[in-house]
Amino acid sequence: MAILTLSGVGQSFGAVDLFSGISASLPRDGKVGLVGPNGVGKTTLLFILSGQSQPSSGQVSLARGTRLGYLPQESSDAFAGSDHTVFTEMLTVFASLRADEARLRRLEAAMAGNGADEALFAEYGRLQEQFELAGGYEYPLRIKQVLTGLGFDETDWELPLNYLSGGQKTRALLARLLLEKPDLLILDEPTNHLDVAAVEWLEGALKTWDGAVLVVSHDRYFLDRVVNTIWEMSRGGLETYRGNYSAYVQQRQSRWEQQMQAFADFKERAAKELDFIRRHIAGQRTQMAQGKLSRLAREVEAIRVGGLGVAAQLQSKGWAQLSAELDLRRPASTVSELQQALGELQPPHRPTSLNLSLRPAHRSGNIVLRTQELQVGYPGYPPLFAAEDIELHRLECAALLGGNGTGKTTFLRTILDALPPAAGRVQLGASIKVGYFSQTQEHLKPENSILDELLGYRNMPLSEARNYLARFLFRGDDVYKKVRALSGGEISRLALALLTLEEANFLLLDEPTNHLDIPAQEELQAALESFGGTVLLVSHDRYLVDRLATQIWEVRDGRLQVYAMPYQAYLAQRQEEIDAARAIAAAERAAAQEADPAEEPQLSKNELRRRQAALTQVEARIAAAEEKLAAVTHNMQAATAAQAFDKIQSLSIEYANLEQELETLLTEWETYHE
Repeated sequence: MAILTLSGVGQSFGAVDLFSGISASLPRDGKVGLVGPNGVGKTTLLFILSGQSQPSSGQVSLARGTRLGYLPQESSDAFAGSDHTVFTEMLTVFASLRADEARLRRLEAAMAGNGADEALFAEYGRLQEQFELAGGYEYPLRIKQVLTGLGFDETDWELPLNYLSGGQKTRALLARLLLEKPDLLILDEPTNHLDVAAVEWLEGALKTWDGAVLVVSHDRYFLDRVVNTIWEMSRGGLETYRGNYSAYVQQRQSRWEQQMQAFADFKERAAKELDFIRRHIAGQRTQMAQGKLSRLAREVEAIRVGGLGVAAQLQSKGWAQLSAELDLRRPASTVSELQQALGELQPPHRPTSLNLSLRPAHRSGNIVLRTQELQVGYPGYPPLFAAEDIELHRLECAALLGGNGTGKTTFLRTILDALPPAAGRVQLGASIKVGYFSQTQEHLKPENSILDELLGYRNMPLSEARNYLARFLFRGDDVYKKVRALSGGEISRLALALLTLEEANFLLLDEPTNHLDIPAQEELQAALESFGGTVLLVSHDRYLVDRLATQIWEVRDGRLQVYAMPYQAYLAQRQEEIDAARAIAAAERAAAQEADPAEEPQLSKNELRRRQAALTQVEARIAAAEEKLAAVTHNMQAATAAQAFDKIQSLSIEYANLEQELETLLTEWETYHE
């Protein structure tokens, strides 16, 4: 049964239709990825489906009682006016459980006294069972798992929400949604503000999600691992493909080939029918020829407007209904008009994308890059990392991986000789011409137009320049747009246009797909796959890395380690290393426990229950004291920054008292573990 149904949904802004006629359904356990070019209306559609606005046409139906969670692409305004910290905001999800927990603590306090009776124990048992079934003992761990998984260090948990950046707020909102466990989760670019480790954690969470998921993402690897259906959105509507992203790519190619064959078959049939009409329109079989002309003319007009799929609806809907729905014009009424209409029919076309071709001007030597005892960093500062001696050979693609701030971009700048090595040597091979795609594109001048940037790089006739820029989707007056007014995707396309003119044989690419939509990512991937040179790729785009990399260079713990293997083999080896480290740690813990075994206390059943209740109460008081201590610490920092000396003094006294209280509670807690 569907949890969400779309029937002929459309959205218009004035006289402009952004999209129309979108129909689809999402099963209760469906995991759907919504893909399509930038600007086609994906975010607008999610806004409608989440109930934030109403469509201009059509209907959206949500199954009765469905709890829906929505993550917008940008969440800068989330938590406005809230005085919560990251952690206390997560606690609000479990308000009901926390009320039950407080009731348990009160019962435990009563049970710890000498006047406790069996009725009190019975009430405690019932409430404890209810609390346990509702996940009461698990919610603190769930909060920790979700926050840690999404990249929040424990030091971040006490940050006030209004102190967070826009990206951090988006992550916090995503964390709360995951803890709320809605029946339908609608996510707009959820991986935008996550590092690779957090994305991998989110993939695991969504793969096992007990409900429906609808996600817009440009991360093809993420879509491969999470979704079981793809909705492809275009100006012409929405098409459904079963399977993950890779299955969608194969099915899309197959459908395209089928559409081309069907179009060719139609043209062949139409030519035969037109020949029959021409020969018999004025003869004895004129009535039959006239009927064929009328039917074929209507079919041609339907194909002109909506393709073969729309023409197939003529039999079920009839010309009058279809004409009214699609605003079809009068069909051809003469042989010459029909012949002209047939000649003007265009075959099925794919959505317009980049026309990108990377060709080196000349062949490089076999050794492209060599390092010796290299350390990477900035003058006057400790090195960011040291590298084992490296040799990169012609036609190889090395993917440079590592966390943010580990020195990947700095390494590229060192290769470019924009920075000196902190130690050691970097040497380029013979006949090397380097092309560099910068993550920040700082070389582009904000006040220049797109056309200025191109002509400043290479002089060429204006008509040639416009035709060249059209290959990168800059058409008409777009070429006069200022660089400062361009979107991230447009800046990336301009940078690729300039990079193509380099005709380099060694490409240094720093996050080249960051702002590209999926069609542009696919074109870049195809161009790199056929590139006759060498590539050093810095990217969080695991799909691109998986398809291109012949080896992996990983920066971790201050060292660059080379894995001479493709991405999947690298992942398997890294997992083996992690599993081995965990096994060693587990063996060490087991050995320590065996050396110092704990003795079970020989106490009565009632005494054990009283002891456990008292221990739980102490632990709750410790947690409360630690929370108060963190709050006072934060207030002291704020007061110090404001030079509020009277407040600092009172807070210092409060801090000392809380420290003493906590020390006493910890001493009491230790007595229960002796």
